[in-house]
Amino acid sequence: MKTGILTILIIVLSAGLTFSQQVADTTYNPIIHNPEYQLGKGPVIFIDEGHHNFHTKEGRYKAFAILLERDGYKVEAYKGALVKNKLSKCKILVISNALNEKNVTNWVLPTPSAFTDEEIKIVKEWVTEGGSLFLIADHMPMAGAAKNLAAAFEFNFYNGFALDTISKSGPAIFKRSDATLAENEITNGRNAGERVTRVASFTGQAFKLPEDATPILKFNENFKIFLPDTAWQFNKKTKRIEVDGWSQGAYKKYGKGKVVVFGEAAMFSAQLAGPQKIKAGMNTEVAKENYQLLLNIIHWLD
Repeated sequence: MKTGILTILIIVLSAGLTFSQQVADTTYNPIIHNPEYQLGKGPVIFIDEGHHNFHTKEGRYKAFAILLERDGYKVEAYKGALVKNKLSKCKILVISNALNEKNVTNWVLPTPSAFTDEEIKIVKEWVTEGGSLFLIADHMPMAGAAKNLAAAFEFNFYNGFALDTISKSGPAIFKRSDATLAENEITNGRNAGERVTRVASFTGQAFKLPEDATPILKFNENFKIFLPDTAWQFNKKTKRIEVDGWSQGAYKKYGKGKVVVFGEAAMFSAQLAGPQKIKAGMNTEVAKENYQLLLNIIHWLD
């Protein structure tokens, strides 16, 4: 893909003015060589839809849901507040790009939590007792909306945009060859055929890890996080922070449960963006291995 197309893709994926131009790519159908379960025989995965989520089961995460269903899981939408008796019915809870009601169409500071203190307490207890959480929170304002929930598991979210200040265009590419894609039990998968060597992300946040977490995606010295007052509005006064060594994907065990945290959501989608139906997400040429990383994450959480 040419640089200009990649830049357009980034904007269409992320800018608030293009919500209606993103549709799921229902033709995306990568090969799963060794499904984890027979069709419909796996445990339940909930995708949160109770917090003004930008990504939902039948919306921008339709390809996400279909992929996991083809791997044998039962994927269901989770409606309403997070409560213990409902969470007990699933093995894995996916929360992607939740928002506070105040920021649904208004991507400016402040960005209050999408979750109540009681919900955060319930999720923390559920994970401690053996639940598995896959928390995905993109750039501002999504990072701010999930900051308190992430902090419950000692991850420190930054409510901004992680941008490559050297190339200044295109997706972020994480590779084993330069150690930005770490080698661990998730990136190695269950066998050599599931080994992930390169993935792409499409503009998100950067976060700091707790000492007991293992990185998956690591930023190098090319990246800084920009902290604007309004999403996608940058100027000379915009605060920026060096993020060399920070993460955009990581995991840890917590009590009897497990947590995977990512700071970018489009990398696990497959979308057609804009009037020209530009492929965006797992279905792009630069992100051929993203789907395998997603499967490996779910297998580890399971």
